[in-house]
Amino acid sequence: MPDSPLGTPEEVAHYMRTTVTALGQMRYRGHGPKFIKVNRRVLYKWEDVDEFLNRNTLQRTDDRPVSA
Repeated sequence: MPDSPLGTPEEVAHYMRTTVTALGQMRYRGHGPKFIKVNRRVLYKWEDVDEFLNRNTLQRTDDRPVSA
């Protein structure tokens, strides 16, 4: 996680081990981490990314993630 409190989609996708396209689909469907939109620019607060990952941490394969 970089020193900046905000991450770009490229940085967040790398951090989450996914693609920028998959992250965009998460935004579109409302299933990903919260994001900030300034004009056409998308940014993420690292604390929101970590919160999203924590909410989706499971103990077993039949567990369900906690809904937002």
